[in-house]
Amino acid sequence: MALDLTGMKRKAAERAVTFIHSGQVVGLGEGSTANLAIRHLAELLRLGRLTDIVCIPTSLQVERLAQELAIPLTSFEDHQIIDITIDGADEVDHEMNLIKGGGGALLREKIVAQATRREIIVVDETKCSAALGTNWAAPVEVMPFGWQSQRNFLKSLGADVTLRLLGNGQPFETDQGNVILDSNFGPISNPVELSERLSRRAGIVEHGLFLNLATDVIEAGAIGIRHIKHEESVNDSH
Repeated sequence: MALDLTGMKRKAAERAVTFIHSGQVVGLGEGSTANLAIRHLAELLRLGRLTDIVCIPTSLQVERLAQELAIPLTSFEDHQIIDITIDGADEVDHEMNLIKGGGGALLREKIVAQATRREIIVVDETKCSAALGTNWAAPVEVMPFGWQSQRNFLKSLGADVTLRLLGNGQPFETDQGNVILDSNFGPISNPVELSERLSRRAGIVEHGLFLNLATDVIEAGAIGIRHIKHEESVNDSH
């Protein structure tokens, strides 16, 4: 029987939402599975099963979706600490480190993640690998000014670098007006070292290596839902 990946992703999203409690500040992340979680959260709010929730979206696109679903929004001006965030990822390694930014929202996603007490990542099993960079290039958000020098810097670190473009051939622009250099390093042996080198470079605004930020990973796969938290792993086929 073929795996109903869409159905499993929905179950993973719904599982993640069970950790949200009334009265919390919630971060709303990017990605197809995170969108399913947002829609489920909206339904629980509509039914009154969750109340007094306010949310901080990680992108303008997520903000528009939340507004369409009548989810109450707030801002960092009013809430500097987020209780729980549900977000997606492009790649997850065995230590729960992530590559994010496939949707272009990595800067706001990282700001939200760093302000979050519990960062729950929902993915399907195709996003998991032994080492970051095995299946996904690391997005690097850079200022438009001098972006070519950042491309050369990334190449000097061994990356195959591509400027992210829209369908019309124009550069993709982030919510902050920056551009993204998708940087394929191959399997990254030392993501901490690479993260530090990228963070020290002037002109690089942020990068898609999310290290030691996820507290939980909920993975949808052929055997059901797998919940990984720190060193513990729980399988749930329901």
